[in-house]
Amino acid sequence: MTHYRETVRIGVPIVVGQLGVIILGFADTMMVGHYNTPSLAAASFVNNIFTLVTIMLMGFSYGITPLVGALFSRKEHAKAGALMRPAFVANACFGLLLVGIMTVIYFFLDCFNQPESLMPLIRPYYIVILCSMLPVVVFNVCRQFTDGIMLTPVAMWILLGGNVFNIVFNYLLIYGKAGFPEMGLLGAGISTMSSRVLMAVVAVWLLFRKQRFAAYREGFAKARVTAGDVWYHVRMSFPISLQMGMETGTFTFSAVMVGWIGELQMASYQVMVTMSTLGYLFYYGIGSAVAIRIASFTGLGDMQGVRRAAFAGHSILLLLAVCASSAFFFLSDTLVSLFTDDAAVVGICLTLIAPLILYQFCDATQVCYANALRGTSHVMPMMWIAFVSYVLVGIPVAYLLGFPAGFGEKGIFYSFSISLFTAAVLFLWQFLKVAWKSQSQKE
Repeated sequence: MTHYRETVRIGVPIVVGQLGVIILGFADTMMVGHYNTPSLAAASFVNNIFTLVTIMLMGFSYGITPLVGALFSRKEHAKAGALMRPAFVANACFGLLLVGIMTVIYFFLDCFNQPESLMPLIRPYYIVILCSMLPVVVFNVCRQFTDGIMLTPVAMWILLGGNVFNIVFNYLLIYGKAGFPEMGLLGAGISTMSSRVLMAVVAVWLLFRKQRFAAYREGFAKARVTAGDVWYHVRMSFPISLQMGMETGTFTFSAVMVGWIGELQMASYQVMVTMSTLGYLFYYGIGSAVAIRIASFTGLGDMQGVRRAAFAGHSILLLLAVCASSAFFFLSDTLVSLFTDDAAVVGICLTLIAPLILYQFCDATQVCYANALRGTSHVMPMMWIAFVSYVLVGIPVAYLLGFPAGFGEKGIFYSFSISLFTAAVLFLWQFLKVAWKSQSQKE
C-alpha cells in the first residue's frame, strides 16, 4: 500500500498538470473546430506533425529525471544542480536540430499531398508553432529537474497558469473579441506561442530566484560543462526521445495517410486524437511518477522496491484505462459534439470509438514499463523496442488496414492496438529481464 500511496502522491500533481495540457488541447480543437471545418483540418495536419517534435523534445528531457532522482535520494543536492548545465546545453542543441529540420520541411509541405485549399491556413500556422519550440525546450528541462527532486507541484501550477492564459487568448484572437483582430487559426497559434514563452520564463525565474532551490543553484553555479558531460546526457536522453518519437510518429504518419482520404476524415482524426489524450497524458503522468520512484530506489540499490513500484504503477494505470474507456463509451456523443457542429465529422468520429477504446489497456501497459526502464537508466533497449513496435509493425499495418484492406480511417485506428500491444509485451519483458539481472548481481 505504501507503493500505491507514494505513486499517487507524486503522480497526482503530474496528472493535474497533464490535465491542463488535455484541457488546452480540447480548448484549441473546440475553438478552432467551431470557427470552421477547414481550420480544424489544417490544425490537424500541423499539430500532428509538431506533436512528434514536442514529444521528442519531452522524451529527450526525460533523461534528466533518473539522474537527478538518484542524486536526490542520496541527498547530493549540489551534484544534482550541477547536472543542469550540461542538461541545458544538450537539450538546447537537440532542440535547435529539430527546429532546423522542421524549417526545411516547411519548404516541402506541398509534398505531403494535403488538400490544396488548406495550404493558405497551414503555412502561417506552421511558422508560428515552429517559433514556439525553443521555449518548450527550456520549460522541459526545468520541469524534469523539479520532478526529479519530488517537487512535482511546481510544474503543475506553471502548466495550469500557462494553459489558462492560452485559452483566454485563443478566444480573443480566434474570434476577434474585446477589440482584438479576428485571426482564426493563426490567432490560436500566436496564443500557443505566447503561453509557451510565459511558462519558460516563469520556470527559470523560480529555479534561479526561490530560496528552496538555493542548494541546487550553488552546484549549478560551480559546474563546468565539458563535451563528455553533454555527450553523457545525449546517451541517456536520445534513446528515450527516439522511443517516444517513433511511437508518436505512428500517429503522425497515420494523420498524413488519413489526409489522403479526405478533409472530413482529417478533421475527424484530429478530434479523436485530441480525445485520446484524455487517456494517454493521464497514463504518462502516473508513468512519470513510476520513473521517479524507481530512480530513487535504483539510487539506493533497492531492487525489490524497483519491482514493487513498477507493479503498483501498472495496477493504477490499468484502473485509469478502465476510467478512460468508460468515458469514451458512455460519453462519446457529448465528447465529440464539444469539438464540432459538422454532422458529417461527428458521424465519422462515432465510428472510431471502438478502436479508440480497444488500445487503451495496451497503451497503459507500455507507458508503465517504458517509464520503469527509464527509471533504472536502462534506456538503450527502448530504441529497438520502439523501432520494432512502431516502425516495423505500426506504420505498415496502418497502411495495409487503411488502404489495401479498404477499412479507411477505421483500419488506421485499429492498427494502433496492434503496435501498442507489441510494445507493451516487449517493454514488460525487458523490464523483467533488467530487474532479474540486477537482483542476481546484487546477490
